[in-house]
Amino acid sequence: MLEYTAWLIPVVHWLAAAWIGIGYLLHLNRGESGEKQTSRVALGAAVIAFLLALALAVTALWQGAPGQIVMGSWFSSGEYVMPISFTLDAMGVTILVIVTLIALLTLKFSVNYMHRESGFQRIFMLLSLFAGAMELIVIAGNALLAFAGWEIAGATSYLLIGYAIDRPTATKNALRAFITNRVGDVAFILGIALSMFWLGGVEWPQIHAEAANIETLAAGVVASGFVIAALAKSAQLPFSPWIARALEGPTPSSAIFYGALMVHAGVLLLIRIGPLLEQVPVVMAAIAILGLLTILYGWLAGMTQSDVKSSLMFATTTQVGWMFLWCGLGWFTVAAWHLGLHAIWRTFQFLASPALMHQVGEVAPRAPGWLTRRRWLHRAALQRFWVDPLSDALLVRPTVSLARDIQYFDEQVITRVVGLPAYTRSVSSLSQWEALKQRTAVADSASAGYGTGVAGKAMTWLANALYWFESHLVLHGGGEGLLKNLHRIGGLLERVEQLLTEPRYLIVLIVATFVVIL
Repeated sequence: MLEYTAWLIPVVHWLAAAWIGIGYLLHLNRGESGEKQTSRVALGAAVIAFLLALALAVTALWQGAPGQIVMGSWFSSGEYVMPISFTLDAMGVTILVIVTLIALLTLKFSVNYMHRESGFQRIFMLLSLFAGAMELIVIAGNALLAFAGWEIAGATSYLLIGYAIDRPTATKNALRAFITNRVGDVAFILGIALSMFWLGGVEWPQIHAEAANIETLAAGVVASGFVIAALAKSAQLPFSPWIARALEGPTPSSAIFYGALMVHAGVLLLIRIGPLLEQVPVVMAAIAILGLLTILYGWLAGMTQSDVKSSLMFATTTQVGWMFLWCGLGWFTVAAWHLGLHAIWRTFQFLASPALMHQVGEVAPRAPGWLTRRRWLHRAALQRFWVDPLSDALLVRPTVSLARDIQYFDEQVITRVVGLPAYTRSVSSLSQWEALKQRTAVADSASAGYGTGVAGKAMTWLANALYWFESHLVLHGGGEGLLKNLHRIGGLLERVEQLLTEPRYLIVLIVATFVVIL
């Protein structure tokens, strides 16, 4: 019956994070005096999670892995039922022990490393949140539950990259990582939706069983959603640039997020959908090719780095590329072993890097001679093969522009359609709110009248509409107001036409058409 306590493993971390957050709000654990309480709560939760995972592993070794465990129903709608389930197979239980151990070691390391830092409580809360999220990804029995952990891990990643909120570089890099991972999240959602539509559910065993019963094209579309999500989360080409910029966070976050755990989440996802991938050789070939290209990218760019953390990060990217190559070749067991061993080794390297930097001056070796003699290749490696500016041009800037366009549409169209003046979006004080109420009262006093009852209110609305039309369009400046408003409408339509010619909207329309056709 020990397997039915698996849900406690991520939950204890989240309870610790809630305790730390509430204590901080209530001024119970702030400052240096609150560090001991904060660290004890986080470490206590990590110890409990590790012991539970270890007990599950020992039980699985003695009696066999429990497999798929259904704890109850999350929600149901018609023929769709979403259970709360956990996959406690041999691979999941083994990786769970590694994840809980790394989380415990990283939290223990952070006690002294983050001592007297102003964000001590904040980083322990975020590390606890992430540890629970990563454990949920490992043992989730279905894609939707895994996506919940996926999102929590992504949110904490964003907050930890931007840990130094007073540094523009940190916040900018956090935004880059957030945007890139959101692209993968959209693909993950698409994979979940299509799995429910074509495969009848999102349970891992159900996906495995139904994968052979659908057409190859449908299986390829479903698998592609999950594969894109995996590529983005594990920083494989073409999504690699964000992870090198994620090192703005403290060393503990670099170790647990990008060196040891979160960077492997994409590999875990590919292993979970292995039987689905085997039905689509083209997708597996694409995974192998992208993994091989990432290996070359990380290997060559890593040899030109001048600091230890960047060198370790490119080495991590290279190793994860090998794991994707194994998955593309169908060697999922090899990928799982590689994942576990690499996570342990990379944790040690990242946590030891600050001491190494203090003991040794220049720790990163120079680029080898054979690379420096090939100037064009050396220059390309120094520039990281220009993947960063290409990613900005094709991904980051279009997304930011799209967000600005949506904000512009909301301010200039939606706000006015619902009857709010444009300046209401900037109300930030009580005096501004009172001024707004006075303007509204003046506007109401200029209405045509007021009626009661259904008929009276309908007539009032019609009279006010005609009054507004007459006063603002017809009588304003002898027809000049009408002309001005027509010019305004024409300008808005011209703006919409210009926006629709942008490549990002063309891509959105193509994707929408593709989804509708499917």
